[in-house]
Amino acid sequence: MAHVITNECVACGACESTCPVEAIKLGEEGIYVIDPDTCVDCGACKDGCPVGAINE
Repeated sequence: MAHVITNECVACGACESTCPVEAIKLGEEGIYVIDPDTCVDCGACKDGCPVGAINE
């Protein structure tokens, strides 16, 4: 199951830069989104998020 970015996201880009498969992109609403088809569920984004905005 892919990770989910919550409303606590401050759009800092840390998750996007740590994702090894480039599954995270900045969405239209200014919040990053994770493509569940690309995500390999490694947890790098969750570990790299400074505000804890990524959940499993």
